[in-house]
Amino acid sequence: MPDATSPARPGPPPSAARGAADRVPAPLLFVASGLTLYLGAAVAVGLFGTLGAPTVSWWRILLAAVVLVAWRRPWRRRWTRQDLVGAGLFGVALAAMNIVFYVAIDHLPLGVAVAIEFTGPIAVAAITGRGWRERGAIVVAAAGVVLLAGVTLEGDLARGDAIVGLVAVLGAAACWAGYIVLGKRVAGGGAGIDGLAVGMVTGAVVFAPFFATSVTTVVPDLRLLGFLLVVAVCSSVVPYVLDQLVLRRIGTATFSVLLALLPATATVVGAVVLGQLPSWPEIAGLVLVSGAIAMTATGRE
Repeated sequence: MPDATSPARPGPPPSAARGAADRVPAPLLFVASGLTLYLGAAVAVGLFGTLGAPTVSWWRILLAAVVLVAWRRPWRRRWTRQDLVGAGLFGVALAAMNIVFYVAIDHLPLGVAVAIEFTGPIAVAAITGRGWRERGAIVVAAAGVVLLAGVTLEGDLARGDAIVGLVAVLGAAACWAGYIVLGKRVAGGGAGIDGLAVGMVTGAVVFAPFFATSVTTVVPDLRLLGFLLVVAVCSSVVPYVLDQLVLRRIGTATFSVLLALLPATATVVGAVVLGQLPSWPEIAGLVLVSGAIAMTATGRE
């Protein structure tokens, strides 16, 4: 899943970007971040027939790593061994999350997959939170997931195909939970976007033995490479920077409430770009998951 939605955020982006963005309302920036994120995912879906979902995801990670390294030049920072290990583990969790999420959206509607994947951060909030809202959120989310999964298994998708998608998206949710925990450590250490750059490089290298053979297919095809670069920038680089701008202006609790918009945003993108129109039971499941996301933010400082 999309890196842009993790609660772990480092410091503000460059001042040049801040000046123009300060004139745009924070919620509008957040919606733009979500639209960019899932438009990138929609473009990726169109490439699955050429490369396969896991390979497209690996190229997203690789090219995003190249862009971030060229931008941030993380070698200028003084790194400790602990910082590098933390960033590396964070990057592996991030890469695994994205790979299995792309497998999921190859078998499930985009909005459904995004909603179910949110069980990862909701579970983290329920485990680490102290109030009844966090505990209740996991129950509400579970009801939404059961509804979404039931509709999926009874729908037009072949049963085996749907099961693959559901298993993959639950794996993505588990990876997202790990990504949040590790991401907080990276952000807490002050590495910020430099840590993200190092992490993405590590993730790309770790999974390279499985996908690097696609280099001979991708590199000579400049059109395909261009589409993969669009996916990388839209789904990894731009949303992350926009979230930085949003978090600089609002609190983490408000940001978490805004996260509840993401399943709806993904559903809109899936309907408009991919023709994945949700049924009424699916809409009900999406509302339940979005409500659970908002519940985990209520009362937080």
